Amino acid sequence: QVQLVESGGGLVQSGGSLRVSCAASGSIFRVNAMDWYRQTPGKQREMVATITSGGYTKYADAVKGRFTISRDNAKNTVALQMNNLIPEDTAVYYCHAEIVPTGRGNSAFSYWGQGTQVTVSS
Repeated sequence: QVQLVESGGGLVQSGGSLRVSCAASGSIFRVNAMDWYRQTPGKQREMVATITSGGYTKYADAVKGRFTISRDNAKNTVALQMNNLIPEDTAVYYCHAEIVPTGRGNSAFSYWGQGTQVTVSS
C-alpha cells in the first residue's frame, strides 16, 4: 500500500512564509513526478508546481518567483516553500505523485495526499 502524508500549512499573515511537506511511503519501486495542487471551495483543483525525478520544475504563473518546489529522491519526499504569501494563496494544498509500486512492473499510478489547509490573512 502506497500513501502520501502531508505536513505543514497553517495560518500566516500576508507577506509571510510557510512550508508544506509530503512523504511517500509503502511498497514503492519508483517515484516519478511529484506535484503540489491547491483547491478553494467551488473551484477546480489547480496545479501549483511540479518536479520530476531529475529535478526539472514547473510553476503556475500565479506563484512563479514566490514558491519553490524541491524533493529528496532518497527519502521520497517533496516540499513546497511558499514566500510572500497573499490572501489569494488561501486554499487546501494537496500533494500528488506518480508512483510505480513494487511488483507492478513499470506501471505508474496516481496518488494523492489528504490535503493541508493554508490560510493567508490580509
